[in-house]
Amino acid sequence: MKFLHIILLVVLTIIADVEYTSAQRYRPIRGARSIYWGYDRNGERILYINLQEVRIFHRKRDLREYQRMVRAVKKVYPLAIEASKRMENLDAELAKYDKRKDKRAYTKAIEDALKEEISPMLWKMTRYEGVILLKLIDRETNHTAFNIIKDFRSGFTAGFYQMIAKLFGNDLKLEYDPEGEDEVLEEIVKYYKAGIL
Repeated sequence: MKFLHIILLVVLTIIADVEYTSAQRYRPIRGARSIYWGYDRNGERILYINLQEVRIFHRKRDLREYQRMVRAVKKVYPLAIEASKRMENLDAELAKYDKRKDKRAYTKAIEDALKEEISPMLWKMTRYEGVILLKLIDRETNHTAFNIIKDFRSGFTAGFYQMIAKLFGNDLKLEYDPEGEDEVLEEIVKYYKAGIL
């Protein structure tokens, strides 16, 4: 009977060890670009982990600005993705209409519904978050907010909204430049999409 207990204990230990190593093998590591197993010169198995680059700030002011941008991206990036999805749906719906009058009526109805749904969120945004949102909309849709309004409504309506935006210190014609001035913003968006932030 004692022998049976020892065998059972050994079997359970082996099972627990297998489950532990398999759980370790597939557990994601935060901040890792890639994880893979390899072998060194002696034939020993080694876990290789490639980590994301770490940004180092020399001034506290730069760190605060980076953190501000991270908070803004977390707040407005879901809105930019939603805008991209709705624009695709709107394109598909407008393709169903033949007459220009019907298309205008449909886009006006969509605009009114969006104003009612999104206006409370926009009123709670800061001007900085608005700028980030406009750049991210351009990133996700490949169109500036001005061009989107111009395409779906009219040039007059786009000009009117541009004038209102300028009064509040914004610009609907902001373009996203991932290799230039928006390089840090692109990095933050990639981290956000990867679930690192």
